[in-house]
Amino acid sequence: MPGFPAFVRTARRLAPRTAVVLGSGLAGAARAFAEHASVGFGDVPGLARSTVAGHGARLAVGTWGGAPALLFLGRLHFYEGHPWDVVTGTARVAAELGATRLVLTNAAGGIHPALEPGALMAITGHLKLLGPTAWRALALTSAPEGERSSSGPYSSHLIELMQASEAAAGRELPAGVYAALTGPSYETPAEIRALTQCGADAVGMSTAMEAEAAARLGLEVAGVSCVTNKAAGLGGATLDHAEVLANAKLAIERLGGLLAALVKA
Repeated sequence: MPGFPAFVRTARRLAPRTAVVLGSGLAGAARAFAEHASVGFGDVPGLARSTVAGHGARLAVGTWGGAPALLFLGRLHFYEGHPWDVVTGTARVAAELGATRLVLTNAAGGIHPALEPGALMAITGHLKLLGPTAWRALALTSAPEGERSSSGPYSSHLIELMQASEAAAGRELPAGVYAALTGPSYETPAEIRALTQCGADAVGMSTAMEAEAAARLGLEVAGVSCVTNKAAGLGGATLDHAEVLANAKLAIERLGGLLAALVKA
């Protein structure tokens, strides 16, 4: 694994306690991050190279606002063909490198009427629609593939910290439920109507399994959705990945400040 042993030595020296995963198009939120060392995902045991545009697939260690931090620039997705243990490898790597807190960010479609492109949402719970019978399981409210997590792995302490940070800047940070689907296709308008009835506020293709894996490892978990588009059937345009990447820039500065507050806390 070329470069990884040297990276580990730097990480051990800096001893970061917070790890951050930046989702699609969100790398610009780390402008204040001062990198000391980095390595490609493909060189990290248990991870793999990403194939998705907008994901740098690089692990970095450095300081953010003077505080040490681990930074995953990009993530791996189930729809790329990776098994779940690889998709959730970010949580394992963060824990092995000494992190005690994992902050997960994602680009998401806004379902709640108040979530316009450029909005941020703190995740309080999630819907997992990730198995082959997930929709049926959700309808029966019994099988785990479709279970809703109303409290789950997300730290109420970190949610309060994020909302306090935004309040200090004169803004509100809404909190809500994130629906995780496998992708890679976007949801249909009919699926969005169903998710609305199930209580979802935002929808995407990541985060839920990573959050649960991190919680099982004893990490404190925060989740932030960056709304890059209205969900299918709720806006006037056809959804595409280019729109996601373009609209992610709308909240970059605000997201960067929020992440800096979490790293320094």
